[in-house]
Amino acid sequence: MGETIIDLKKADLTLGQDAASVHVLKQIDLSIAAGESVGIVGPSGSGKSTLLMVLAGLERLDAGEITIGGAALHTMSEDQVADFRGRNIGIVFQSFHLIPNMTALENVAVPLELANVRDAFDIARKELEAVGLGQRLSHYPGQLSGGEQQRVAIARALAPQPRLLIADEPTGNLDGDTGRQISDLLFAEQARRGMTLVLVTHDPALAARCGRQVRMRSGQIVDAVETSDAPAGKRVTA
Repeated sequence: MGETIIDLKKADLTLGQDAASVHVLKQIDLSIAAGESVGIVGPSGSGKSTLLMVLAGLERLDAGEITIGGAALHTMSEDQVADFRGRNIGIVFQSFHLIPNMTALENVAVPLELANVRDAFDIARKELEAVGLGQRLSHYPGQLSGGEQQRVAIARALAPQPRLLIADEPTGNLDGDTGRQISDLLFAEQARRGMTLVLVTHDPALAARCGRQVRMRSGQIVDAVETSDAPAGKRVTA
């Protein structure tokens, strides 16, 4: 394994309070190399989406350590984590999360402007062209298909040139053919940019496209299996 971009040590997180509290992540250790693609899989309630939110800096650990690209997120303030996330981590959600009264171009450009990125609209235009939406720049989300909306969301996530792309069920709201097109786009952009890709999915075909599958159950990693470049069933340390 090459340079480590993600390093989790004894990661522990409980959500909720008192009788409603749930111990979601239990002493998780996980290392992911730069440029690797990893699919996090497991049954509903296993903690995989929460783990993804921790990796994205959107949930803070109760205990343990999280280091991304050499930066110790567990020692940072919320503002510092937000600034780091904006510069280093792209996030794609199942539900797109586009702003309905903004065009595709504005949805991609405005977050860049808020981060004081120069030439935000030029960058946004290039990213939308890269995902096949060069002719849809002035369309609003309500005028776009589900697949097109997800392409806008991917362009928005990629626009800051992140080292790490996080995707939570990126094809979950799409039909089979559209989902495969979005999967193709994600892996093509990951390869072209040399990014690390970490995704959560219930789709076995999508998970199988990742270089490694990390399986979770009851808040713990039960195993990690190489799927693309290793013999079937080879176990690797989570």
